[in-house]
Amino acid sequence: MCSVRHLVHSRWLIQLSKSRRVNTSLCWHGIQSRLFSTTKTCMTIMPAWVIDKYGSNDVLRFTKNASFPIINYPNEVIIKVCAAGLNPLDVSMRGGYGAATMSMKRDPLNIKQAGSEFPLILGRDVSGVIMECGLDVKYFRERDEVWAAIPPWKQGSLAEFVVLSANEVSHKPKSLSHTEAAAIPYVATTAWSALVNTGGLSKDNCAKKRILILGGSGGVGTFAIQMLKAWGAHVTVTCSQNAEQFVKELGADHVVDYTAGPVEEPLSALEKFDLILDNIGGDTERWALSLLKPWSGAKYVTLITSFLQNTDRLGIADGMMQTAATMATKALKHLVKGVHYRWGFFAPSGPALDEVREMVDAGQIRAVVEETFSFSQVPQALNKVEMGKSDVTDEK
Repeated sequence: MCSVRHLVHSRWLIQLSKSRRVNTSLCWHGIQSRLFSTTKTCMTIMPAWVIDKYGSNDVLRFTKNASFPIINYPNEVIIKVCAAGLNPLDVSMRGGYGAATMSMKRDPLNIKQAGSEFPLILGRDVSGVIMECGLDVKYFRERDEVWAAIPPWKQGSLAEFVVLSANEVSHKPKSLSHTEAAAIPYVATTAWSALVNTGGLSKDNCAKKRILILGGSGGVGTFAIQMLKAWGAHVTVTCSQNAEQFVKELGADHVVDYTAGPVEEPLSALEKFDLILDNIGGDTERWALSLLKPWSGAKYVTLITSFLQNTDRLGIADGMMQTAATMATKALKHLVKGVHYRWGFFAPSGPALDEVREMVDAGQIRAVVEETFSFSQVPQALNKVEMGKSDVTDEK
C-alpha cells in the first residue's frame, strides 16, 4: 500500500551494525553462537552513548562502561538492541527539556540527589531481541524479536541493551527488518495516543469521518495519515508544496499548501471536520477550532502543549497548577462553542503497537528507511535530527 518515510525532516535511524566496529555485538543476525555472556564484566557494563550534563551535541560521549540494565520488577524484560531511532525529542532532552518532570517520574519521592539521571542514554525507538524475562512475563520469551517506544523517563536505546516493562513492548512485524521497524514505534504510539486515547477514534467508528492533520508531512503526521486511511476516514493535510506529492502517496484525500498563503482561508472553504490533529501549534489555535463541526462531539487535539515547559520554568507544583489552569480555561472557552479542546501526549503502549503490527504486516502501513547510521555515527545522526527539527516551540 502506501509507504511512510519517517526520516523526512523529523527523525533519523541508527543502525547498530557490524559495518563500523564500535561493538560488534550490536547487530543481531538471527544466528549467534551465544546469547548472553557469562563473564562478570559483560554482565555489569555495556557500550552506550551517554550525556553527563545537558547541553549541545558536545555533551554526547561514547563509553564502554555504561551500567548494564537489570530487571527490578517481575514484569520487565531486557532487550538486546538491534536498531534504534532518534527523534526531535532526543535533541530537546539533550538540552534539558522536560528535565524537572522526568526527574520527578524517575524519583517520585525525591530520594536521590540532583543530577542522578546522569549518565543519561537517549533514543526513544528500539527494535531488538529479548534476552531475559522477569518472572511475571508470560507474553514474551527469550529470543523473541520485539519493538517498542521507550518512555522519556527511562534509559534509551543508544546502548547495547535496554530494560522495559513488558506492557511497553510488542512483537516486531515479521514483514520489517529491525532497521525498518525502528522507524515506527515512537511516532506510532504518539499518533495512537492522540487519535485513539484522546480523540476517541477507532477502526470501528472512523469510517466517513473528516479528519484534518495540521503539519502532515512529519513523522506523526505521516503515520496518522496511513492509520486513518486504513480505518476508512477522509483525511485533509496541510504541508509545504514539496511534500504534497509525498502525503498524497500516503493516502491523503486533500492537501493544502501552507506556503501559498494563509492556510485558514482554503481550509475554511471546505466542509467542516470531525477531528483536527495539530502538530504545529502556535497561531493555529486562533482559527483552527472554527473548522470543526459544532455540537457534534468534534475534537481539536494538539500535540504542542505547555506542560513540560511550565514545569521546567516554574517547578513541578507551580508548573502543574499553571498547566491545569491553562488547559481548563481553553477547554471551557471552546466548549461553549460546541467543540472539544484537548491536549495529546505520547504514551508507551505495547497493545497499541500490537495493533500497528497487524496493519504493517497487512500492508496498510509500511516504513521506508531513507538513511541509516552506524553506532559510531550517533553524533552525526543527532546533528542531522537537529538540522531538520521543527522550529515550533511550546506555547507560553
